[in-house]
Amino acid sequence: DSSFYKQTGVYLLKRDPSKLAELKDLASKRREESPLIGQLEILNQAQVAKRLPDLQGFDQLLYASGGARVEGANLTQTLLRASGCQVVKAKVSLQVLADGTYLIEGQTFDQVLLATGAWLPNLLQPLGYQVDVRPQKGQLRDYYFTDFATEALPVVMPEGELDIIPFKEGQISVGASHENDQGYDLTPDPQVLQGLEKEAQTYLPILAQAKQYRERVGTRAYTSDFSPFYGQVPGLTGVFAASGLGSSGLTTGPLIAKELVNLLVGRRGQLDIQDYSIEKYISKN
Repeated sequence: DSSFYKQTGVYLLKRDPSKLAELKDLASKRREESPLIGQLEILNQAQVAKRLPDLQGFDQLLYASGGARVEGANLTQTLLRASGCQVVKAKVSLQVLADGTYLIEGQTFDQVLLATGAWLPNLLQPLGYQVDVRPQKGQLRDYYFTDFATEALPVVMPEGELDIIPFKEGQISVGASHENDQGYDLTPDPQVLQGLEKEAQTYLPILAQAKQYRERVGTRAYTSDFSPFYGQVPGLTGVFAASGLGSSGLTTGPLIAKELVNLLVGRRGQLDIQDYSIEKYISKN
């Protein structure tokens, strides 16, 4: 089941339109390794209006046909169902036993994958580790329309942290914020959300006509240099971890998960693990 994924293309906007040719050239080079990027084209307003007449605030933009949207909750549930694993929802701790095995929730394990996002320090600090991972707050708004066909519309990515992502059934998501100083707080902040809305409406004024909206708030994990990492936790044989994915999680998370499993079963991975070295971010006190 891949219903969580739909390839609708993406419109990339730059404040300085002269940078679009440079961006297209970069994307063309990357397409040699990643053909999924698809067709690349610089479009003007008249060309864009044929597909998304409500979009404004630009003279030209870069279109990449390979761009897609992902419904995160649906993706997660699909993967969990496919895994056949038992899901236990609990706050847990990791204990190292004298025989070298690991105790979690009363059960012992030889191997453990730690994929706990911004909460990785909570598991490893009690074992004497320093962990360069911290929480980043992200807020977004979902807008709902009854008479606006959104399912096939492309994603719109202006320069900056704002994305405008159309989903099916009249839903358009706007966000998300990147707040590095709010800890694990999940309280919606009207000022931040209204700022996102105001910016989004400069590109898509029809958002003001939405019948209703809802807000979502979450916590991402990021590192001091905003890079992700994965690998075996130093000094803990059979314990592997990944974190620091930030807002790339839905894109890079499944690939890094696959790489973690390759490590766990002793298979050669697709990536060069040295590019994502865990030792830079996790060390023993």
